Amino acid sequence: MLRAMTSSEKHARQSSAARPQVSVVVPLFNEVDNVRPLVAALVDTLRNERLTYEIILVDDGSTDGTAEALREVQAQHEHVVVIRLRTNFGQSPALAAGFARARGEVVVTMDGDLQNDPRDIPRLLATLDQGYDVVSGWRKRRQDGFFIRRIPSMLANRLVCRVTGVALHDTGCALKAYRGEIIRRLHLYGEMHRFIPALSKMEGARIAELVVRHHPRRYGKSKYNLSRTFRVILDLLTLNLLMRHVRNPLRFFGTIGVLFGLAAVGTLVAAIVLASLVTDDPGVLNVLITLLFLLLVSAFQFLFFGLVAKLIVETGTRREDYFFDLEPMSADGGRA
Repeated sequence: MLRAMTSSEKHARQSSAARPQVSVVVPLFNEVDNVRPLVAALVDTLRNERLTYEIILVDDGSTDGTAEALREVQAQHEHVVVIRLRTNFGQSPALAAGFARARGEVVVTMDGDLQNDPRDIPRLLATLDQGYDVVSGWRKRRQDGFFIRRIPSMLANRLVCRVTGVALHDTGCALKAYRGEIIRRLHLYGEMHRFIPALSKMEGARIAELVVRHHPRRYGKSKYNLSRTFRVILDLLTLNLLMRHVRNPLRFFGTIGVLFGLAAVGTLVAAIVLASLVTDDPGVLNVLITLLFLLLVSAFQFLFFGLVAKLIVETGTRREDYFFDLEPMSADGGRA
């Protein structure tokens, strides 16, 4: 029996039919002087490549006139979409807002300070077509301060690559290209935009790296400062936990619970030995019994946390869509 489509189904079908090839997502915070030349460069590049596109500009609570500049370029270019956040939430929420609006088959991200070059976008797309899901830019000749920007970045790159297992020379480069189905599955918060390739790897993405241009900043001021380091480290620890144990968190919590349980057994043995062979001081025995009780409670708590986390993961996995290679296969398992 046929039924009438709901309004949401009609919107979804219309959006799918009009889906552009490329969505470019650019977060902006106090970049009023960069808005117009950035949009002009993007439009020229994408038009020359004869691509269907949309440019999503996310104003992350700017206070310097960026909002007015964005309204002007939106009125001038039909393919420009502007999202304005109420206040300055940070780059990860700004990118998440752009990803939620992006409809393109490929999503490209870049900074709004004109240091990334839009002319590199076709090269990113060409590399993506070679069978990759994520292509990350590498600012091999980075035009930033050596001590304030480049040295901390090199140290951060080594740490991130070691923890995540994603071998990239430049994890902090904003110029990246993603397949749309990959990026729409990611949940960003904190400073997690720095680890999008690692999050994509958890979804089975194939990752490549490409050397891109990098220009000195001409207008405005850099928003980078060393105060973000502590937040980045905390998010990196969270990411490490997710990458190792997201499918079976019971192993992580259960291991800690077992360690507490073994410590409780050791405490019990010590209490028995002291009570029977060494001393009958009730104070010492009371301390050991209290410690035994705390260790047992901790062991059961971590086991309980692991079971609850396991239930949450299993509930989410039942509704999860896994990616498969949709290229036809021959009878012997090769490509058709």
